[in-house]
Amino acid sequence: MTTYKSGFLKTVTERGYVHQCTDFEALDAMAAEKPVTAYIGFDCTAPSLHAGSLVSIMLLRRFQQAGHKPIVLMGGGTTKVGDPSGKDESRKILTEDDIQSNMTGIKQVFEKFLVFGDGPTDAVMVNNTDWLDGLNYISFLRDYGPHFTINRMMTFDSVKLRLDREQPLTFLEFNYMILQAYDFVELAKRRDCMLQMGGSDQWGNIVNGVELGRRVAGKRLFGLTTPLLTTASGAKMGKTAAGAVWLNADMLSPYDYWQYWRNAEDADVGKFLRLFTDLSMNEIAGLEALEGAEINEAKKILATEVTKLCHGEAAAAQAAETAAKTFEQGQAAEGLPTIEITRSELDTAIPAFKLFHMAGLAASGGEARRLIKGGGGKLNDAAIGDEMRMITPSDVNGEGVIKLSAGKKKHALVRLV
Repeated sequence: MTTYKSGFLKTVTERGYVHQCTDFEALDAMAAEKPVTAYIGFDCTAPSLHAGSLVSIMLLRRFQQAGHKPIVLMGGGTTKVGDPSGKDESRKILTEDDIQSNMTGIKQVFEKFLVFGDGPTDAVMVNNTDWLDGLNYISFLRDYGPHFTINRMMTFDSVKLRLDREQPLTFLEFNYMILQAYDFVELAKRRDCMLQMGGSDQWGNIVNGVELGRRVAGKRLFGLTTPLLTTASGAKMGKTAAGAVWLNADMLSPYDYWQYWRNAEDADVGKFLRLFTDLSMNEIAGLEALEGAEINEAKKILATEVTKLCHGEAAAAQAAETAAKTFEQGQAAEGLPTIEITRSELDTAIPAFKLFHMAGLAASGGEARRLIKGGGGKLNDAAIGDEMRMITPSDVNGEGVIKLSAGKKKHALVRLV
């Protein structure tokens, strides 16, 4: 294993963040000598980022912890085009208002993980719409078009995979890699940004930016990517059967976020502790060595530490306490996800499958029906035999709520208002 001089590359390598780099040796020498500025771009395609973006967010955190300056690049401009990387079809075209609204939601996340300010290693947030919206198309093509060949662009995975699957790639999307390369050059000029980081699916786009910086600005730029992250069973990070694992509390409760990490596969515990917590490598080694039932204690620590970073210490402690009451003490803890319905709604009676769907315990009515038919649905801790069983005010328990359970690990409360 290579021994690095810079604290940044030492840390990210031993913790498992690194997949590729355009020049490890030169980047290591630069990072060991002085503070470096680096960026990762985030397009505004949804009101929140999900756990699939957490590796990139934590990479920026490690970068800052090592004494360097991170830039969070909001893709206000590139979102209008849509990144084709890893997609079988074109992204939905969003309106300006949609993009702005999504950006507002996404921005909240970064303040939990990074320190923003005016200091030499304080994080900054910029928006590529500042330079992309004002581009003159003909001038841009003349200045930058000659530096990209169709032959080369066709070899990049974002293009190749789409064409191999015989899925159309629009000319709009084909421009995305040029705009991303241009972003890097602009940040190099404006912010002395020398490094672009991102997921492995961005490698081609990042290399384009490194080469464009050399050709048009005479700058030596660097690229570093993280590996594609999947769970031990091969599932994509950040997705569950019920939907995305959102990072914003208004999209997914801290309790449900805690539960996602608590339910990690045994084989993933060490990897997730290294990537997503600030625990030391020695602490992680001790937790990773636990076997049998004891690994569950490591999972609880993982869930609490990850939730603490994203939602704060109080929310993490509340989620852990709620889980303990629900699973270990058999109580209907107050911290469970809760929906409110009016008494008049319940007076007319609601089918069990519909209430499960309303409570977020199933992604659809059909899924709720299958859950209950298969014996996985419970009402106040008692199995429901019929998905059409009507729920009425008489089902409200002594604590003033109706407790619904999907299997052993997902619970929700229904409260009358």
